[in-house]
Amino acid sequence: MKCIALIQKNGGSSMENLDQLLEWMDDAKKICFFGGAGVSTESGVPDFRSKDGLYNQHDVRFDMYQPEYLLSHSCLRDKPDVYFEFHRQKMDTRDIQPNDAHKYLAKLEEMGKLNGIVTQNIDGLHQKAGSKNVFEIHGSALRNYCMNCGKKYPMDYIFESKEAVPHCECGGIIRPDITLYEEGLPDWDVSQAVHAIAEADMLIIGGTSLTVYPAASFINYFRGKYLVIINQSELHVRGAENTIIIREKIGAVCRELAKKQGITL
Repeated sequence: MKCIALIQKNGGSSMENLDQLLEWMDDAKKICFFGGAGVSTESGVPDFRSKDGLYNQHDVRFDMYQPEYLLSHSCLRDKPDVYFEFHRQKMDTRDIQPNDAHKYLAKLEEMGKLNGIVTQNIDGLHQKAGSKNVFEIHGSALRNYCMNCGKKYPMDYIFESKEAVPHCECGGIIRPDITLYEEGLPDWDVSQAVHAIAEADMLIIGGTSLTVYPAASFINYFRGKYLVIINQSELHVRGAENTIIIREKIGAVCRELAKKQGITL
C-alpha cells in the first residue's frame, strides 16, 4: 500500500514527518540522490528558471539573445566571443563554497548509506564537500579542454585568459567541459548515473524542476522501495511503494535531518 506523507512549505511543524524518513533511510541499503540547480542556490549559485534565476537576469550585454542560445553549441560555434563573455560573467563558481545540502550528502556517503549522486549541476560543489561518487551528467565548469587536440587545461584558464576566445597552442578553441544545448550527454556519467538509480532502494530527488531532458527521464529507471522528493515547487513523479514529498528548501531539510542524526555539518 502506498504511503504518501506531504510536508507542506511553511506549514508550522513541517518537519514532523522527518522521523518517518529517517526510519526509511535506516532500512535502505543503497540511497541515490538526483539533484539540480536548487541544491546550490543556498551557496549563492543562481538557478535557471526562478524569478531570480539565470534566465531572468537582465544584462544589456546579453538581452538580445535567448538564454538557451547563450548556453548552446550554436553560440559557441557561431558567436564564440559572446559565449565566452557569458561564461565568464555567469558561470564562475570557483570561489563558491558547499552548503549544508552538499555537506549532508557527503556525510551519508561517508557513512556508507549513499551509493551515488547524480547531479545536473556543473559547479563541482558536491566534490568540494567531500563526495566521491558524483556523476555529472551535464559536465563541469571546472574542467577545460581543447576542441581540436583534446589537451586539458586547468579550471582557471578560461576565466584568466587574456584572449576573448581562448586558444590552445595547437590553434584550437579551449572550451569548458560542460554539456551545452544541442550536445549529447557524457556516456560514462550517464551509464553510471542510470546504474546508480536502478540499483538504489531509495531515491531522493531534490532541488530540480525535472524539466531538462534527457536528464529528467533518468529517474524512470528507479524501481526501489522508497522515493523522497524535496523540492519547493510541485513535481509530478511516479510514486514508489513508499513516497514522501517535502515542499521545503533542501538545505533546511538536510540541516534538520543532520540534527536528528547527531551529524555535524
